[in-house]
Amino acid sequence: MRYTAARTRRAVIQLTTRPHGGPDKAPRRPGHGGRGSRALGRANRAAIRLTMRLQEGLEEATRRPDRGDISTTTVIIWVAAVTGAVLIAGTIAVVIAKYDGKLSGL
Repeated sequence: MRYTAARTRRAVIQLTTRPHGGPDKAPRRPGHGGRGSRALGRANRAAIRLTMRLQEGLEEATRRPDRGDISTTTVIIWVAAVTGAVLIAGTIAVVIAKYDGKLSGL
């Protein structure tokens, strides 16, 4: 884990430090400085940000294993409750649709 984190950090540092003003200022190769390189630069920066955020989340999870996540039991109870409510509402709707003419005189 440490080797991977260190390697990722080095790659991020190498990608973020440019000798010129930024990735969008000058083309790296002649004839390749159009919109494609800007989009590629944006995609690279987005990938770097995503990688850093994922790494920070993993470090936080190893530092604090109990972060207040919802337990599996709670999720099962909520799914069962919502399913039961939908079934009851559906049954009521079917009964009302079936006996609508007979219930109108009540």
